[in-house]
Amino acid sequence: MIANIRNSIQRIPPDLRRTIGRILALAFVVGISLYIFSIRDQAEQLAVYGYPGIFLFALLTSATVILPAPGLIVVFSMGAVLNPLWVGVFAGLGAAVGELSGYLAGYSGRAVIENTRTYDRIRSWMHRHQRASSWLIFLLAFLPLPLFDLAGIAAGTLKMPVLRFLGWVAAGKVFKMLVVAYLGTASIHIFGL
Repeated sequence: MIANIRNSIQRIPPDLRRTIGRILALAFVVGISLYIFSIRDQAEQLAVYGYPGIFLFALLTSATVILPAPGLIVVFSMGAVLNPLWVGVFAGLGAAVGELSGYLAGYSGRAVIENTRTYDRIRSWMHRHQRASSWLIFLLAFLPLPLFDLAGIAAGTLKMPVLRFLGWVAAGKVFKMLVVAYLGTASIHIFGL
């Protein structure tokens, strides 16, 4: 049966297969973004499961494309309760994996937000400065700005190697989450909580 399915798929022209794959990837990204946005209030409950819960929470809140999901507040809070080093690492790695959704949206060839001025600027800069684009990915992953989704989509559109993308995103996200988690720890001492 699997051989029959494989043969049927191989009979589909390569361009049509690629188009079908892109449509499915885009549908997956839009679907997961809408789902995560709809459960954003319940997602915070994952943090009670310790570091794996923080990883999952960060993954879910970062997997949305453009739609806002709360993430840093929980990392800040958990940094005050658990070891901030591990909170930052687990949250950063989870967030990096979650950002693959934007990359996948761009890789599908149909960016969710094509032809916006900011996206066009980021994509153009990344295209012109391919060696430095990794640093832009790192910087935008570190900064708490919604621009990262645009950079992830641009990286996918430009077919940046996925492991390179993931490595730079992980570095930026872990660094950002460490800062937020340690600020959570410091808040206990500053405010005497």
